[in-house]
Amino acid sequence: MKVGFDARGARDARGIGRYVRSLREALEETAPAGRTLVETHRPRRVDVFHSPWIDGALLRSPCPMVVTLHDLVPLKRRGEYLRTGLKFRMLYLAVRRAARLVVPTNVVAQDAEALLGFPRERIDVIAEAAAPVLRPASPEAVAEVRARFELPDDYLLWVGGLEHPDPRKRVAALAAAPRRLPLVLVGRHRRWAAELPGVHLTGHVSDADLAAIYTAAHALVLPSDDEGFGLPPVEALACGTPVAATDVPAVREVLGDRATFVEPGDMAGLLAAAEAATRPAPAPPPWTWADAARATWETYERAVGWKGPAAPA
Repeated sequence: MKVGFDARGARDARGIGRYVRSLREALEETAPAGRTLVETHRPRRVDVFHSPWIDGALLRSPCPMVVTLHDLVPLKRRGEYLRTGLKFRMLYLAVRRAARLVVPTNVVAQDAEALLGFPRERIDVIAEAAAPVLRPASPEAVAEVRARFELPDDYLLWVGGLEHPDPRKRVAALAAAPRRLPLVLVGRHRRWAAELPGVHLTGHVSDADLAAIYTAAHALVLPSDDEGFGLPPVEALACGTPVAATDVPAVREVLGDRATFVEPGDMAGLLAAAEAATRPAPAPPPWTWADAARATWETYERAVGWKGPAAPA
């Protein structure tokens, strides 16, 4: 079996890029005998095509298509995606024509069934994981990044994309809320983020630097009021850092009792919980990218030869 894999998303600095890079590497390492992965976004002479991000989904795939759907936020929050509404309508039409969907949580699986009409029996829930490089950093590495990025001695941490304001991430509300410890924001950003009050911006960082920044943090805060998975909390736990998060269904599904949860919108409670966090942090979920890759190979096997009708438009 030959699988076409759209790896263009690997260049994305956000969680999608992490997903594509980590899954691609693990797929290559776990490929069963007689199974090969070919990087392409124009599938020809392959048995299955996998788009690991919605932007690569094809309206007319020449072979059975698997699409990874990380969330359905543009459908759940239409008012916040008016400018890109037409684009997403076309992409979701392509998603409906997939042989199978891969989603990171049961929450997203339920959304896909309810909002897209996609049959639940053709949806595979495959969790994400922390990359192997994200583990507790040495004291020397921590001291080096602390000096290079001029990090405070003790700080709260948020990790994600800051190129555009995303209302569901609640970063502006987090920055405006009173707190005792400094707040460090990690991620590629634009001017709007630089104007947030009282925050320390690092910009985009390497994986090794990110591991050290996680390790040095007092706690990670996740203020989002909607998530499809929530990878930064898993990464923080893998680096030994406690997590305080808003109690949204997908994050609760992923973390269980590994984080301190507060009600969505309670920024004061979230920051207080983060500042009260102590070590040792709970261990991260045991799921690995190798586990995810093996499950994804099984998805490809299920998709091969699928010739059924597309889900209703």
